[in-house]
Amino acid sequence: MWVFRRKGPSGFSASSTAEEVTQGIDAAGLTAIVTGASSGIGAETTRVLALRGVHVIMAVRNMAAGRDVKDAIVLQNPAAKVDVMGFGSQFFGLCQEICIGFHRPGSSTINNAGICGTPFMLSKDNIELHFATNHLGHFLLTDLLLDIMKKTSQESNREGRIVNVYSISHWWPYGEGIRFDKINDHYSG
Repeated sequence: MWVFRRKGPSGFSASSTAEEVTQGIDAAGLTAIVTGASSGIGAETTRVLALRGVHVIMAVRNMAAGRDVKDAIVLQNPAAKVDVMGFGSQFFGLCQEICIGFHRPGSSTINNAGICGTPFMLSKDNIELHFATNHLGHFLLTDLLLDIMKKTSQESNREGRIVNVYSISHWWPYGEGIRFDKINDHYSG
């Protein structure tokens, strides 16, 4: 469709690829955590960041899929610095584990993980899995990293970034908004 190919002031359009947009950027020395990095946008983000020299920490639920993505990236780019960490469904302990030792200048987090349309289930932290994955996990990871990122930014004079990636699912909320009093109730219809 023509509207997606129309270039804006930056010279890019909605059809531009991550590789095109980052062409010529040397991001060596930067580190990024990418959640949901074992498929889709997360895998492509990981691939292109690694291509540009970023040390990427892939936070994934499925370790086998994460290792497959990492292997494909390293096969294409042997110099890529990519680590895979399993997030599972126990977000809180693993968010803290990821943050330990994350004191690198220019550190960023790309909160991309998301699920939709899966059957009702609770995380190991006993929170409805959609809400835990799509919202609380990102909030906690960002909250735990924020002071670290501020400190390393002041010490190194290199700012990091916090990027939240969301789908269009927010267009179809419950009429009354988030039902916090029923967040862990099994809804059957």
